[in-house]
Amino acid sequence: RTQLMIVRGTGMPVTSSTSHTTSAKGTDADMDIEALERSVSSRLGNLYQKDVESLLPNGHRTASPSGLHPALRTHSSQPLHIPIHRQPKEEEFRTASLPTIPNPFPELCSHPSSPTFSSPHPPSSRDTQVITVFSEDGMRRSLGVRAAVTARDVCCQLVDRHRCVDRDTWALVECHPDSALERYLEDHEMPVEVQSTWPVNCRNKFVFRKHYAKYEFFRNPQTFFPMHMLAGSLEADAGIPQAQLTQNFLNARSCPEIQGFLHLKEKGKKTWRHLYFFLRRSGFYYSTKGTSKEPRHLQYFADVNENNIYTVTSRKMHNSPTDYGFCVKGVAVTDKGLLCCDDEQSHKCWMTAFRLLKLGPQLCLNYQLSQQKNAQKSWIEPAVGRGPETCLVPMDFSGCTGRVIENPSEASLVAEEEGQAWRKKGVQRHSLPSLCQDSGLSTAIHKSQPWFHGRISREEAHRLIVQHGHIDGVFLMRESQRTPKSFVLSLSHHHKTKHFLVAPCEEDGQMFFTMDTGQTRFNDLIQLVDFYQINRGALPCSLKHYCTRVAL
Repeated sequence: RTQLMIVRGTGMPVTSSTSHTTSAKGTDADMDIEALERSVSSRLGNLYQKDVESLLPNGHRTASPSGLHPALRTHSSQPLHIPIHRQPKEEEFRTASLPTIPNPFPELCSHPSSPTFSSPHPPSSRDTQVITVFSEDGMRRSLGVRAAVTARDVCCQLVDRHRCVDRDTWALVECHPDSALERYLEDHEMPVEVQSTWPVNCRNKFVFRKHYAKYEFFRNPQTFFPMHMLAGSLEADAGIPQAQLTQNFLNARSCPEIQGFLHLKEKGKKTWRHLYFFLRRSGFYYSTKGTSKEPRHLQYFADVNENNIYTVTSRKMHNSPTDYGFCVKGVAVTDKGLLCCDDEQSHKCWMTAFRLLKLGPQLCLNYQLSQQKNAQKSWIEPAVGRGPETCLVPMDFSGCTGRVIENPSEASLVAEEEGQAWRKKGVQRHSLPSLCQDSGLSTAIHKSQPWFHGRISREEAHRLIVQHGHIDGVFLMRESQRTPKSFVLSLSHHHKTKHFLVAPCEEDGQMFFTMDTGQTRFNDLIQLVDFYQINRGALPCSLKHYCTRVAL
């Protein structure tokens, strides 16, 4: 048992531990336990009374104990409130006697909300960020844009600066060279926000490129969804044509459920599995048992809303079984799901369906805005042409002096005659030089055309056509690598790239170019391209969109 004792001469209580055996021997026989407790209580009360009378609750000392307020007097039986921030008298004197030392690092003791400790704020919509846009030939251009600027605004700025045509067919491409992936940014996406998700010191970049298939789905939806890939529509809608069936899905602003076989690359392995996949609004699934749709056989693969879909640009890097690969990948996720299709049509179907399931209403809005701007442009351009500075009027210079043609019918007739006269002059002015002459093809006029790409391989031509959308009518002209002094017209039709030989032929000492063994002959390649843009002729479809490269 612990007993409380008072040292004589000091008046301070101390503790002493003794056992029952020690107290039984009579070491404290001269002390009465009750008297000791009363003495300790009285002395402790005097000590507390002295402290309360000498100190106020705020920590200051009083002038005289007699002048203390009655409410502050505390008896020994009452609880005593001890101030927390009270400082002993010795420490107060010691602190007051020390000199003031200046702080050598005041910035380290600043307020927590100061910029020293606070993290940098995210860029505001008014802050200007720098993005670098590359062209197909490797040239670059840096642009200062705000965070709220969309990909369509950047494309319009580049189109106006470089005087390109077909504003709606240009797009920004997010390229990942390290992983051989790329995707086209939608018109409403913000390049600054996309660039902020890239890792530091990466080789990712934006490429300015034509993309004819950006809105082609809304113009020709029947070419994007094969009937065998539309799940649940073969039995219910067997009597409805394919075009009408797909249009019904578009009107409802929803996408049909897509099903089909895909090659899946397992994580951490080099092998590919051939599985049956289902793309629904609830997610991306594959069946673990053949083509079964039962819930117990469906395995969840990816979320449509939380991921983006990329095109695989290198078959060799991922060791994919075919050239039609794509990837489902999140923004901040390093793991990616690599998939591969068997043909180009199914690849286009999966890519389009993924876009519609994720951004269906937004894509419809983007397409409507582009159509409205085109309609406004068609109405504005004639009004601008009637301005005082850009006024163009038809003139007739057939006589000694020129005159203004005021009759619209006469103006149309003169324009038609002038076009025919230009065609006749073009035979001598723009025709290719004779192959027998010493002058080479370097002076040929077709080399300055945007659809001519020089001496490129068959694989490179196919890659350019795929990059430009791979829709019907996308074409380019190139020099033949197998047949000397000939050219090749590469054309996209039904998601396949076809190549047609343009061979030279000679008649009466004059050189012509033909694609049908001399039945249709042309003086130069420009006339050939102009003809097949209007007439299909021997081609499966007419020439509509040419592959081009713009130097930024």
